[in-house]
Amino acid sequence: MVIEQIDSNIKNSKNILLVSHINPDGDTLGSMCGMYSAIKDNYKKKCDMVCVSDIPVTYNFIPYIDQVKNISEFDLSREYDLVITLDVAAIDRCVDAQILFEKAKNTINIDHHQTNPLYAQVNLVKPEASATAEVLVDLFEEMGLKVSLNTAICLYVGILTDTGSFKFSNTRPNTLLCASNLVGLGVKPDEMYQKCYESQSKDMVLFQSYCVNKAEFCNDDKIAYTVVYKKDLEKFNNKGEDFTDGLTEKLRAIVTTEIAFVVKEVGAGVSKVSMRSKEKDIAKVCMAFGGGGHKLAAGALIKANPEKAIKMILSEIKNKNLC
Repeated sequence: MVIEQIDSNIKNSKNILLVSHINPDGDTLGSMCGMYSAIKDNYKKKCDMVCVSDIPVTYNFIPYIDQVKNISEFDLSREYDLVITLDVAAIDRCVDAQILFEKAKNTINIDHHQTNPLYAQVNLVKPEASATAEVLVDLFEEMGLKVSLNTAICLYVGILTDTGSFKFSNTRPNTLLCASNLVGLGVKPDEMYQKCYESQSKDMVLFQSYCVNKAEFCNDDKIAYTVVYKKDLEKFNNKGEDFTDGLTEKLRAIVTTEIAFVVKEVGAGVSKVSMRSKEKDIAKVCMAFGGGGHKLAAGALIKANPEKAIKMILSEIKNKNLC
């Protein structure tokens, strides 16, 4: 039923908008560009694509990424026939683009986060999937859509990055099967790995070393965290690259670490937390602050400066008896 609704909505829409989440990662960008590519090839329609944050330069190689516009370029009074969100766990993760979503005649939500509240008219949410891109691989197959090499590259990026190059616990048999099918279409795994993980700038590598070096530990080293201030990013010449990408995983890699998190100063009295764990359900912690995600990978925005946010997070971990 959902598949038929998605197909019908796309067929009957003259103008379509695809939406990614704030602070975009490889999955939301790969899924959005993959959907753009599939609609262009199979329905002969062009979509608008919107991003509310700067796109990390790491992902500039993704097909059609140059077609993505910043929210500042949009007329927010416009009414689209159809708005599709990709990898957006909650509608407020669209920030200003939420206005365009709410004005749309029809809405579709395609995602894989277990905390997704099914906010659209049509919802395709599969928490068991490793990535939204994996959901799309299965969807396109069930719909009988042609998957070009460009589409395949987009979707492979989404799966590769959301599984940490297939090493995270969300990697399951279907994940590898989907990746295998995309490789069969011409995707080169070595090339994708190099572009996603071995194309970091010197400043980014030095910045992450700096952040790891100043990490704090507590609860017998079971909890590891570090803080990223705006002045730190400026010191290391940050120019749009997501310098914090992969930083939380570096802290989690320490043998004693059970829960790792990075608190990033994003504005006056506002901090972004990115959390990872090896076994603990940290989604519960992030949900306490209005965030969410997955059991072992979650995040939230906290209305507090970094120092206060750290205290709030540690208190919530304690309240949830996680460490």
